[in-house]
Amino acid sequence: MGEQVSNAAKKNAQKRPKGIKKASAPESRTALVRRARRINRELAEVYPYAHPELDFRNPFELLVATVLSAQTTDLRVNQTTPALFAKYPTPEDLAAAVPEELEEVIRPTGFFRAKARSLIGLSTALRDDFGGEVPGRLADLVTLPGVGRKTANVVLGNAFGVPGVTVDTHFGRLVRRWKWTAEEDPEKVEAEVCALFPKSDWTMLSHRVIFHGRRICHARKPACGACPIAPLCPAYGEGETDPEKAKKLLKYEKGGYPGQRLAPPPDYPGRPAAPLATADPEGDPGAAAGTTGA
Repeated sequence: MGEQVSNAAKKNAQKRPKGIKKASAPESRTALVRRARRINRELAEVYPYAHPELDFRNPFELLVATVLSAQTTDLRVNQTTPALFAKYPTPEDLAAAVPEELEEVIRPTGFFRAKARSLIGLSTALRDDFGGEVPGRLADLVTLPGVGRKTANVVLGNAFGVPGVTVDTHFGRLVRRWKWTAEEDPEKVEAEVCALFPKSDWTMLSHRVIFHGRRICHARKPACGACPIAPLCPAYGEGETDPEKAKKLLKYEKGGYPGQRLAPPPDYPGRPAAPLATADPEGDPGAAAGTTGA
């Protein structure tokens, strides 16, 4: 799998930059928009299979999985939710859960007491206030316990087809590296990035950026020498620039390792993750933190 690269990656690998010179004048708004959109187009070639990395079959499962993904990996959530949804398949079931029993089921995801309170609370609200259905409006979703704007955008974009930008730790880190924004506050980051792209791009943009952050543009040691958008990156050189050394830093399907989903989409080129009981601890050296959370 590690040998699979897109046409964009091959093209840009032939012109590895020695470093991008800082512009003598600030980048114009027009130039920023053009560069940002080109990065998105390049990432679309590199990750044509980008998708949410949480396993789900309906809006309720995606909502629950997204809440569980706070401060853990999507992999660990995906290894936990089969047992969870077998025992509590509906909001009514989860609302009636015995807290201690629910805590044991979700214990592998960490912060299990707080997450159990959120899951029981949001399920109770779905049962009592929304007829047992996950609402399809941001204003309604953020009233649910444990659900913030970030989680709401994940659910809206992937369960209801409502465009939205998901600002998780990966997304925020990369868009600041790319100088799309200097903001730290997630809502301000969201607003500034949304302004650079047509609304129809928002959801897939989020998936592509997060995929890139998990696979190549790591927090502590980005694989600059294996990055297909290096010529467009103002932060090129912060990580390993030697192509062979950088290649060893690639994760998931780009590095030949299993992905995070136990049931990935059909077009995913990598291997599915293993269930919790049989998971290979060496399958991915250093899985990245989960996508969302409240």
